[in-house]
Amino acid sequence: MGFFKKRSVDDLGEKKRDMPEGLWTKCPSCNESLFEQALSKNLRVCTNCGYHFTIGSDERIASLVDEGSFVEMDKHLDSVNALGFKGYLDKVKAYQAKTGLTEAVVTGHATIEGIAVLVAIMDFRFLGASMGSVVGEKITRAIEAATAERKPVIVFSASGGARMHEGILSLMQMAKTSGALARHSEARLPYISVLTHPTTGGVTASFATLGDIIIAEPKCMIGFAGPRVVKETTHADLPPGFQTAEFMMQHGLVDMIVDRKDMRPTLAKVLRYLAGVKASA
Repeated sequence: MGFFKKRSVDDLGEKKRDMPEGLWTKCPSCNESLFEQALSKNLRVCTNCGYHFTIGSDERIASLVDEGSFVEMDKHLDSVNALGFKGYLDKVKAYQAKTGLTEAVVTGHATIEGIAVLVAIMDFRFLGASMGSVVGEKITRAIEAATAERKPVIVFSASGGARMHEGILSLMQMAKTSGALARHSEARLPYISVLTHPTTGGVTASFATLGDIIIAEPKCMIGFAGPRVVKETTHADLPPGFQTAEFMMQHGLVDMIVDRKDMRPTLAKVLRYLAGVKASA
């Protein structure tokens, strides 16, 4: 017989939590542990390697436009299940509750360093910012409003592509947004497209790559199909850095790569250059 009773883990009581959750975030690029408060202050860009984390539309707007200038439009537009896809509306409602958004894009009027613009910000948190009918409609309305008011339009893209739940209705948004941009171009008004991580599928194949100026955040993924699909289709080894912003700039798709902290002044500079845009009163 032993002199001491064997103890179990349960005898130690409730585990003490010395470190509250959510204080630190590990960078997926360099594996550095980043203090969450410092990361947020740095616009969610890794202070060690410069990796750009995905950010929400609210954070993007706050870092981009003049304080108090953003006025959202078409917030009421909501998805319908036109094709009867099982569980689709339940999924939409769940993401609405989770993100506080109505859909995967936020559009509205704003000013950037005093310059009046229409902006559309895609939010990857909402169903991977997939392009459904509402996303296409909101972006189209923003472009049409910019054309009617003779203002520049800026679209920040981040998307997994077309929304499979809406089938052909989703693919139709490619033509609709492109048509609106064609009329905007005919009116000789600027369109700036900003590509963020990731920009893929039907979004890449339509409005994301139709900008007068195409800007990308560092190292973001830009493409139509994924690398594995491309490799299997072409039966060829892909070059280093394939589908990165840097690769796309080297091969002529992207005009400039801009760090997030420099995005606001860069956009203002480009807007002042394109068509002699002047600051609003």
